[in-house]
Amino acid sequence: MLVYQDLLTSDERLSNYFPYKEVENGALWEVEGKWVVKGAIDVDIGANPSVEGGEDDEGFDDQVVKLVDIVDTFRLQEQPHFNKKQFVAYIKKYIKLLSAKLEGEKQEEFKKTIKGATKYLLSKIKDLQFFVGESMGNDSTLVFAYYKEGDVDPTFI
Repeated sequence: MLVYQDLLTSDERLSNYFPYKEVENGALWEVEGKWVVKGAIDVDIGANPSVEGGEDDEGFDDQVVKLVDIVDTFRLQEQPHFNKKQFVAYIKKYIKLLSAKLEGEKQEEFKKTIKGATKYLLSKIKDLQFFVGESMGNDSTLVFAYYKEGDVDPTFI
């Protein structure tokens, strides 16, 4: 399995298990998330538990949690919402930090595509949820989630 990591924090961001499509000239990847249930589900369809020597709450698992597969798999941590001014401040800092990690052709490609990616994200800013990786790094790459019209599962960028 191929795992993609954040260049700034080394947090895992995506794997080839989750199909993605490139948007904004390849500067961003969109991945469809899915709501899933995690935890054992034990359904008791038997008769009276007191007759069978069982407890009253037998068959019920209070550890069952509904969550989004991508958030769980990559241990993403939701962050407070950014307004446009906060997002622009973040992206300026991010561009500087990431540009320093890239060399040659990759750095040039990043500089060409980041403006379009930023405009794309700013156009959706009110609908986005913001996530960072498990290290909770202030300087990490953000992951964004939003719901496309009519979808019950989130799309991640």
